Order: sequence, then structure tokens, then C-alpha cells
Amino acid sequence: MGKGQYSQNQLDSTIVIVYLLLIAIGWSAIFATQYDGTFSLFDLSSNHGKQLLWIGVSGLIFFIILGIDRLFLMNISYLVYGLILLLLLSVFVIGAATKGNLNWIDLGFFKLQPSEFAKLATAMALARYLDTPQVRFNTWKQRAVAFALVGVPLLIVLAQGDAGSALVFFSFVMVFNREGLSNWFIYLGIYIVFISLLALSLDKFLLIGGIVVLFSIILTYIYVVLPRERTVVALIVGIMLVSIGYIIAVDTAFHSILKPHQQDRINIILGKLEDNKGVGYNLAQSKIAIGSGGPFGKGWLHGTQTRYDFVPEMSTDFIFCSIGEEWGFLGSLVLISLFVILIQRLITVAMRQRTVYARVYIYSIASIIFMHFMINIGMTIGLLPVIGIPLPFISYGGSSLLSFTIMVAIAVKLDSERLVTA
Repeated sequence: MGKGQYSQNQLDSTIVIVYLLLIAIGWSAIFATQYDGTFSLFDLSSNHGKQLLWIGVSGLIFFIILGIDRLFLMNISYLVYGLILLLLLSVFVIGAATKGNLNWIDLGFFKLQPSEFAKLATAMALARYLDTPQVRFNTWKQRAVAFALVGVPLLIVLAQGDAGSALVFFSFVMVFNREGLSNWFIYLGIYIVFISLLALSLDKFLLIGGIVVLFSIILTYIYVVLPRERTVVALIVGIMLVSIGYIIAVDTAFHSILKPHQQDRINIILGKLEDNKGVGYNLAQSKIAIGSGGPFGKGWLHGTQTRYDFVPEMSTDFIFCSIGEEWGFLGSLVLISLFVILIQRLITVAMRQRTVYARVYIYSIASIIFMHFMINIGMTIGLLPVIGIPLPFISYGGSSLLSFTIMVAIAVKLDSERLVTA
């Protein structure tokens, strides 16, 4: 934990302004999905009315966090992490299932989704652990603890059937890399994704045969050029065998673990299946909505796909369709630019921190927002499988808006009281 002089700085205006703009855009898009010709802004029976209420609550919480002492936020990190883990586990006992996923707690006036807050709690706990004086993230024991802090909530969320939220936890790999984890882990991740796509797209026996041929050529070349490098040969053979085992595991998991509708979603993305009336209906209508917007869109409240419910989950997972249809390519580009500005600014802010806690926490938030942004938009335009994940600050949902608001508010608070002298 850093000891020294902390300065009182102005709030980072770029982050605050972009945050407000994204919330405004999100609410207008939610309103458009339910517009029926009347402007009933405060109708709490509608999604836009409820979202307006949560925007007010989020704004209040934002200001409350700005008034909390920086050390207090650091000291409660493990407590927050522990409470969220308890909430995640309680879902298995008192949780309510929604669309096959057991990841909600019905409080009557509000449905709480603990998995949304689990990402925030993990960022705080990870930052607190890496800020411990004895921890330098340079031994496998310390790395194992850090991995466990991320892995425990990931596994619980995955057990609840929320694959989208579970996938977001892999964003912490970017934080680990920033803290000293070798780039080889990033390359390994890219290799795993590449092999996974091949395993899902090609016949496993054909793919295994190709792997054997490719690695045989590599081994022959190494044996001729580097005849004494037995370690390299052993490494190449190991990679080949692990790759073959992984291909078999992916094929087995796809056909034996995934449900038929989940298999269909992946096959649609890979181009192996066309089903515009069944499982692929959401994606097909999403592409139609975005494409129909053209360069400048149809105008706010004039989107036919948006207003007439052609796209299911229009106000939540597929909210980007509404923006694409009503504001066109230009409006979509503006929204994407705002996210890029926010993420880039968070990274810049993280780089100027002189305490490990602030740096790791803000990097974590930037990574989480980036993962949500990338997956959600990739899903709506057909580049990624439809797994159900909100677009930060834009999608309808109290849990999502509150969790992302708290994430950003804490980041702004930490930066406003950053260490200037060690």
C-alpha cells in the first residue's frame, strides 16, 4: 500500500461526461423501444420509467462514493468480495430462474443479479491483494491466489448458467498481463481461440490429421536445423499432443454438454446452419434492424424494427439494434467512439496512478467495460454467438446500471485522490 502525499484533484471530466452521455443515449434508446405515441416519462410500469428511476438512484450513489474516503474503499474490498460470493451462492437456494438461467434474486420491488456486481467485487479484491506489500505477482504461489480470486466467482456464475457474465471474467487476463504475466499467456489464449474455432468448424479427425502433418513438418525442420535442441523438440511434441487432446475435449463438450439451442447458436455464427425463424431469429432481425438504418438512420422514434418488437430483447441484450436503426451508421459510430474514448481514458488514468490498488482497479474496470462492449456489439452484428450480455450504461437493467456506475465512480474517486509523492 502506497505511503506518501495524496493530492486532491478535480474529477476527470472526460470520464464523467462520457458516462453521462452514454446513460442519456441508453435511456433514449430504451424509451424508443417502448414508444407508443405518448410521452409517459415517469410510468414505472414501463422499462423506460424504471430505468429513469435507476438512473436517479445511480446518480445519487455516484455522488455518495465521491464523498467516501479512499482508504475506506480499499479496506472494505475483501468484505465486499465475501458478501458478493455469499449472494452468488444464495442464488442456488433462493434464486429465481429467468430463461433457463438461475442468476436472479427476486426482492419484490427489484430483481437483483449478483453476477453483475461480482465483477466489481473481484476488481476490488484483486486490487487489494496485489497492493499487499509482500505481494509482487512474481511467484506462482502469489499468482495462484490472484487467479483464484477471479476463478471462484467465475465458476459460480458459470454454474448458474450465465455464460456471458462468466466470459467477462477472462478480461482480468489483461490486468494480469499488465502486472507482469508473460505475453506468452496472451499468445496461448489466441492459440486456444483459434484451435477452438477450427474444432467447432471442421471434422475432428480431419483437423487432428492436419495437426499431425503440420507438426511433423515442424519437427522435421527442427531436427535438421537444430539437431541438438531436444528441449525444443519435446516442447513441440507436447504442444501437438495437448492440441489434439484439446480438440477432442472441445468436440466432446460441444456435442455432450451444450444444449441443442446453444449448439445451433454457435453453428449459425460459424455459417454451418441457417435458421432465420428459429434460434437464428434474433440475430437475423438484429442485422435487418441495423442494416435498415443506413448512413443516417430513420430518426428517433421512427424505427420500425425497434417499435414493433421484431427483435426480442430489444431493450436489453440487443439495444444496439435500436441505435443502429434509428441513428444509422453515423449514430452507431458515435456510440462506439464514446466507448473507445471511455476505455482509452480509463487506461490513461490507470497509467498515472502510483498506488498498486488504484492502478489495478482502474485497469480492471477498463478491461471489464471493453469485454462487455466487444461481446455485446459483436453478438448483435453476428460476429460472436448470442450469449446474452448487456451493453454498459445502454441496456435496460437496474443491476447492470448500478454495478457499472459504482465501477466508474470508484475509479474517478481513486484518481481524484491519487498519490503524488511516494
